[in-house]
Amino acid sequence: MGHLIPLAELARRLAVDHGFAATIVTLTNLSDTAADAAVLSSMPASVSTAVLPAVALDDLPPGVGFGTLMFELLRRSLPHLRALMCSAVGLGPTAALVCDFFGTAALPLAADLGVPGYVFFPNSFTLVSVMRRLAELHDGAAPGEYRDLPDTLRLPGCVPLRHAELPDGFRERTDPVYAYLVEEARRYGRADGFLVNSFEELESAVAEAFDRDAADGAFPPVYPVGPFVRSSSSNEEADELDCLGWLDRQPAGSVVYVSFGSGGALTVEQTFELATGLETSGHRFLWVVRMPSHDGNNNALGADGGDRSQDDPLAWLPEGFLERTKSMGLAVAGWAPQVRVLAHPATAGFMSHCGWNSTLESLASGVPMITWPLYAEQKMNAAILTELTGVALRPAVRREDGFVAGEEVAAAVRELMEGEKGRAVRQQARRLQEAAARVRSPEGPSRLALEKVAGKWKAGLGNGD
Repeated sequence: MGHLIPLAELARRLAVDHGFAATIVTLTNLSDTAADAAVLSSMPASVSTAVLPAVALDDLPPGVGFGTLMFELLRRSLPHLRALMCSAVGLGPTAALVCDFFGTAALPLAADLGVPGYVFFPNSFTLVSVMRRLAELHDGAAPGEYRDLPDTLRLPGCVPLRHAELPDGFRERTDPVYAYLVEEARRYGRADGFLVNSFEELESAVAEAFDRDAADGAFPPVYPVGPFVRSSSSNEEADELDCLGWLDRQPAGSVVYVSFGSGGALTVEQTFELATGLETSGHRFLWVVRMPSHDGNNNALGADGGDRSQDDPLAWLPEGFLERTKSMGLAVAGWAPQVRVLAHPATAGFMSHCGWNSTLESLASGVPMITWPLYAEQKMNAAILTELTGVALRPAVRREDGFVAGEEVAAAVRELMEGEKGRAVRQQARRLQEAAARVRSPEGPSRLALEKVAGKWKAGLGNGD
């Protein structure tokens, strides 16, 4: 979902602003039909969807990790993608193939069909840099030879990344996903360009480094086309409207919104400590509570892709917590209309897992963050937000497993809401809110970057107008 939401917004912009007909392609094995429909139902008529048929996976070893499963699904679905693209020839010429940054196995297909191949990054410029360094590290390596990234990764314009801050799958060459990532990164040089869901003011030095490399021909052009922020739906259910109604009754700038995304899960022990910290902080909160993890896995999808969102997550809160905090807080089960919550005048801060979509949604509303990264590239994003852009605070972590004690939760909330550091990140968040609005304006850099790419595609079709 973290990939589909911004990709859908890209398709919408290509259709509405540049007159393209777009087809969003997903895989049966990876699709959540109801969730996908919720995202794609608001697409304009010129944006269609196609779901590729399921592929056989029964030859994979039992218990294979989700990362391996994902890359194998993508690789094995290429014949279906080829058939889809060939069948579309009668509908008109194909202007480009835009693949997800984990789907570069499709780039050779684009070349075979004589179609420009672009890579869409729903994440940061920094992650493009990490992938590029991974490819450089393996220049000249023999087949099957893999090398570890350094303990501290220093990249042009980026915050130095400690080993623990590298995304999942990148930390050890023995990780089963590492080989897939290396092959993905090696294909990046074949791309005609990259479309990145970020903007220059957020990662200015990284963007400038890519501009220099593109001018020298050292790397394909990288276009900042973000931030893509989903539109809020006007068809909320009654419980969602109750959530917004509660916010309406709170003073302006008084509420800390707490959510760890659609895929985040805390342990039972950590859920208890978070509840304790929110209660003792003395500040209002709106907490989206999900079912806790019982195996220490912070990814709610789990290793097998199964969903752990069943039952009542509120039943796992400390005894009496809901009654004791009813005058200062609201806990909701599973989900809240996040874009509307962040844009609400009562919302003052966001305790976040640092998923990139949530990060951009928060910045678009000028809301500073408390970082609580869980999995994927979220620890890297937390480093960007705290050390590079200065829009977030970190709670103190005293255990190697990342556990945050209740008193540290309370201290982080108080600092954000009352302290000098909190005042500084609020000011920076407001500055980046203005920058995000500026780049998305009709003459803004992100709009112009996508216009430049669209112009190249039209020119390739012999339709420069």
